[in-house]
Parts: sequence; structure tokens; C-alpha cells
Amino acid sequence: MVSTVDDTKRLAIATKLADMKALQNLLISNEEKFIQDCTDDEIRKRLQDMLEDDRKNLGVLDTAIVQYGVQSELKETTQKLVEEVEKLMEGSELTLFEKVFEHELLKHKQTMTGLLIHKAAQVVGADIEAAIAPLNAANFENRAHQEQLKGILEILGVRELTGQEPYQGLWGRVQDAVAALSGVAGSVITRTDDEMSIRDLLRMDHTKADTLFAEILGADEPQKIAEYFGQLYKDLKVHGTAEEQVLYPAIRPYYEHTQEIYEQTDEVMEMLDEIKPLEPASSEFKAKMEQLRTATRNHINQEEKDIFTLIRDNFSDEQQEQMATEFKTVKSQLQKQMADSNSVTAN
Repeated sequence: MVSTVDDTKRLAIATKLADMKALQNLLISNEEKFIQDCTDDEIRKRLQDMLEDDRKNLGVLDTAIVQYGVQSELKETTQKLVEEVEKLMEGSELTLFEKVFEHELLKHKQTMTGLLIHKAAQVVGADIEAAIAPLNAANFENRAHQEQLKGILEILGVRELTGQEPYQGLWGRVQDAVAALSGVAGSVITRTDDEMSIRDLLRMDHTKADTLFAEILGADEPQKIAEYFGQLYKDLKVHGTAEEQVLYPAIRPYYEHTQEIYEQTDEVMEMLDEIKPLEPASSEFKAKMEQLRTATRNHINQEEKDIFTLIRDNFSDEQQEQMATEFKTVKSQLQKQMADSNSVTAN
């Protein structure tokens, strides 16, 4: 059933996420160049702060892409745009003001793309909203960066056109705008770590799975049920395999029931394969989905009750972040393998 699911809408969002990642790398590269070329200490400091945010937001994007669970290449037009901008930023045809002006347009594009993905997720599926939730932090910060860049542009532009300093009230206005945005965003934009912990990632996967189960069992249209199950199938397969490769070997020395957890994961995998060929509208499908949800929820409960506590007590913050990085890497590799396999099957 999975291979016949129409993933057009989900793939379109995945392509937008891939575009955002390419642009994020470009934004980081631009800001590194600006910092080297700018002689104004105040502007350099603001660009440095922006660069640190954007490096963190690259990690946020990576997390959102892996949690989303659908892999895609960026659009060819986006790749061409990146190459053209890189050439302009390396060259001497544009002044620093003109380069920052182009950069602000890219930041606007990034902001709007992030908000568009958020709005599309609300229409396509609740599971997508859960998966791309980390992206909201980057969206708010990108919007704040736009205000900062407008202030920088006004200063650089006035200097370039007149050779004189602008009125210094500009920075105060920019700071007020950023503070207002921060107030709206609240704690969403506050991040103290560059990377989430393994518990954060696992909990996000669990929330997404719960959401998909609710969507499947609450839907009446066979096509919609097939779409949701197709995503659940891929998510649980990748999640379980990544746990077996990264999480379970790490906790085995501390957890006497590790083999039981392995067996629970294998049981869920087998149940997924049993459900896969069934007709979504059949009573057998619904009955087996209820059984799958019970098995998955029992596994999640044991994991969050026992293993999360064990991780907290036996692994440092750095170790938990490293485990999260490994978990995301394995998930990304598995998602690409699954996408390639489905592509071959379809052809």
C-alpha cells in the first residue's frame, strides 16, 4: 500500500525544506564574508550575533527535515540562485551595501518560505505540524534578523550616498522592533543549546506517531487513511531501526530490560508489514491499526518512563546531544535509502 500513496503534497513541502537548507548555508557564508569585509565594530558585532543564530538555525532545519521524514532534493532554480549569489558575493561588482541588500532579500525569502511551510502543514496534516515545530524558532529569528538588516542597510546606504553618518536613532528603532518580535515569540525563540538532546528527538517522534494514529483512526476517506499510514509506516520503520543502531546499544550496560525493548520494536515492525497490504477501508485494517497503536504506545510508555530517566541519570548533556546527532544522521540515511528503494519500485 505504501508505494501507491500519493505523497505529492508532502514531497512539495520536503522540497521547500531542502531549498531552505541550501539558502541557510548561503546566508551563513554571506555573513562570514560580511564580517571579514566590514570595518564598523558595531555592525560587525550585530553580524556576528546573526551568524551565531544562523548556525544554530541550520541545526534546527536539519532536525525539522529528519523529523519530517520525507527526503527531497532542492529545486534546480534554487541551486542556480545559490550559485549566482555566491558569485556576486565573491566578486567586486557590488559594494558592501549592495551585497547586504541582496542578503536581506534572501533573509526575507527564507522567512516567507518558513512561514509558508508552517501554513501548508496546517492544511496537509497534523503530523506535519508536529514534525516541523522546531522550525518556528528559526522563523521568528529570521524575522528579527530582517529588522536588524534594515538598520544595517540604512547606515551603510547613508554612508555610501553622502559620506556622512546617519542619525543614530536607527539602532534604537531596530532594537524596539526586535524586542516586540521577541515578546510575540515568547520562549519559542529562546535556545541555549546548539543541539537537542536524544530525549527531545525521541519525544518529538513519539508525538508525531500519536498524531498519525489519531489521524488514521479518525479518518473516513481511504485515500487519506492510506496517505497517513504511508507516513506512519516510514516513520516507525526509520525510528525503530535508528533506535536499534544508536539508542539500545548505548543503554544496554545500564538497562536490564534492553532485550525486551528490542523485541517490542521488532513486533511493531512486523505489525507494520502485516498491515501494509490491507485495504484501508477494511475492518481488518482498522482492527490491526488499533493493535499497532496499543503496541506502539506500550513501547513509548516504557521508553519515556524507564529509558528517559536512565539517560538523564547516566549520560552527560554533551553525551545526550552527541547521541541525538548520531540518531538524526542514521534516520536521515535510512530515509534516503527508503526513498531510493520506493523510487526503484515505482519505476
